[in-house]
Amino acid sequence: MACASCQNPFRINAHFHENSRILSPKLEFSNVNFGSTIEFSSLASASTSKEYGVLVHSLPNADGSMNEKVPTPILDMVENPMHLKNLTSKELKQLADDIRSELSIMSKTQKSVKASLPVIELTVAIHRVFHAPVDKILWDMADQTYPHKLLTGRRSLMHEAKPIDDLSSFTCRSEFDPFGAGHGCSSISSGLGMAVARDIKGKKDRIVAVISNETTLAGQVYEAMSNAGYLDSNMVVILNDSRHSLHPKLEKAPKTSVNAISSTLSKLQSSKLFRKYRELAKVLTKKVGRGMHEWAAKVDEYARGMIGPSGSTLFEELGLYYIGPVDGHNIEDLVCVLHEVASLDSMGPVLVHVITKEDYEVEDNQMKSEEHHEGSFSFDSLPSNSRPQTYSDHFVKALITESERDEDIVVVHAGMGMEASFQLLKNALQDKFFDVGMAEQHAVTFSAGLSCGGLKPFCIIPSAFLQRAYDQVVHDVDRQKIPVRFVITSAGLVGSDGATHSGPFDIAFMSCLPNMIVMAPSDEIELARMVTAAAHIDDRPVCFRYPRGAIANMNPNSYPGEEIEIGKGKILVEGKDIALLGFGSMVQNCLRAHSLLAKLGIDVTVADARFCKPLDIQLVRTLCKNHSFLITVEEGSIGGFGAHVAQFISLDGQLDAGIKWRPITLPDNYIEGALPKDQLALAGLTGNHIAATALNLLGRTRDALLLMC
Repeated sequence: MACASCQNPFRINAHFHENSRILSPKLEFSNVNFGSTIEFSSLASASTSKEYGVLVHSLPNADGSMNEKVPTPILDMVENPMHLKNLTSKELKQLADDIRSELSIMSKTQKSVKASLPVIELTVAIHRVFHAPVDKILWDMADQTYPHKLLTGRRSLMHEAKPIDDLSSFTCRSEFDPFGAGHGCSSISSGLGMAVARDIKGKKDRIVAVISNETTLAGQVYEAMSNAGYLDSNMVVILNDSRHSLHPKLEKAPKTSVNAISSTLSKLQSSKLFRKYRELAKVLTKKVGRGMHEWAAKVDEYARGMIGPSGSTLFEELGLYYIGPVDGHNIEDLVCVLHEVASLDSMGPVLVHVITKEDYEVEDNQMKSEEHHEGSFSFDSLPSNSRPQTYSDHFVKALITESERDEDIVVVHAGMGMEASFQLLKNALQDKFFDVGMAEQHAVTFSAGLSCGGLKPFCIIPSAFLQRAYDQVVHDVDRQKIPVRFVITSAGLVGSDGATHSGPFDIAFMSCLPNMIVMAPSDEIELARMVTAAAHIDDRPVCFRYPRGAIANMNPNSYPGEEIEIGKGKILVEGKDIALLGFGSMVQNCLRAHSLLAKLGIDVTVADARFCKPLDIQLVRTLCKNHSFLITVEEGSIGGFGAHVAQFISLDGQLDAGIKWRPITLPDNYIEGALPKDQLALAGLTGNHIAATALNLLGRTRDALLLMC
């Protein structure tokens, strides 16, 4: 045993840098110093076939300091899935333990990693049996792919302090990921397409699609299963059943059990002998005729339904051969069943039901991990009263206040997961809060039904996920002028979540609808006013958007009860040289640009549009009449707020009268994950960019260049 002693003052810096959406000065937490003496050992562990030297990795913190982690000898040797092929069962279990230790450490700083902990053994078994990248492995939930990334050569990317793209956060198309994952529901549909393409081209690769409980809440999964059963192409669907439900009553229901009997039956169902006997029985009964085949099929269905768990016959009815349940933490059983399934030649689509536990841990490694990282900083660990307040926090407070005045208010929430802020809203509204999970299409039409029943639904959906329910927004809500109040969260850029969860398109696709009211608050006070306004609109649908992240911090304790007039904006600062018309959170950056330009002697007007539709045409006319230059600013795609302003000023003759107009929008490309301030800089939406645009219009190009240096 070789022991090493390391004395190192661990320094954890938690800085919340200036965000372009925040008008207040940057907020910083004090440095926390931990004086620590860390001892670790290097052991030589022997297996039946090899000896592995233990490698101790140090992962850099954001400030450059190093955290020591427990040894991961088997994982250190795995650079690609081929390295799993010769490992023994004992070594595969050790590999799973190593991955759990690695992810347990990462979970201190990356919340999304936690969803990957239950699927570690499943991932190891998949890569042991199948041959990626020749065989196609598709994931529905990006948050569950971290073990997959560790085993496919992306370990170093996952530890980068500042990822610049989605490679470490989400499943983008790459060598080991044939299809991107982020919003869920896509793996069976895309996998079936690949299976059909494989059959047409005469190839022999295998298709594996992994889905989860959350995925099964979405209708596309069942559409894909039904089509897979009809086309009868060979593919493997693995249902990761973590026993998680959105409904408390279902949580109390009997759970699917995994025991020696179910394990034996699963192995029997997947065995070649059983499958050959079953196929032979099908052929013989068809030859006998006289309804024998249909009778035998019913007997087979009833028998398999009796020995299988509740709901298993649903997959059989859809045309998938059901195998399970299988213990998702027993690598030997998983490898055995998947090996048999992988040998299927002409069985069509197969569903393997795997039971996992969300809180499954290996105690020794978990304890070691926690001991080595007691000083780790986690944003989630901060008390709610000490972390920066977000727009969601203030939306919840405003809606609770409004619900106390109006008993008809109900809330429908959809999307992947739920922000911590909304838990307070759920507790306050209780039976009037409906969380439907990844069923955005249902959420929209369900909200329309609630409204038709005399209630006032607030339908909360992140911008990126509202895209999936657009047909329902158009036909089930807007065309019928049903007053549904859409609360669009995570609008615009979303930092490290990148293009996958960003919401740049909602202004454009909501404002083009004939009956929709589209508004956006510039700060938390305006947000509270818009909640009140939305609650009182009962003749048409309305939506308002707000960004992810910290509030503008104008007056956090102020919740004015007065309504805002529909379709009316306001002038915040009056000037004469140039007019800045901001929409939503970008009003704050317009105010920053005003401060920069004022120092250069330029008199600037800043206006808050509030509404994209109906547009405040009187405000726009006033700005055009009193200024020679007009700049519109929005954190949205081309075709949004600026397009509505351009449509009006062109038809109203303002362009003919001499007004010079410039739009500032998000660029016509996807912006990948980065720090929020870096994303806004890439998009050209910072206060400096807005000021530079104004200077260029005024012919002061040199000053504009100096401002951008």
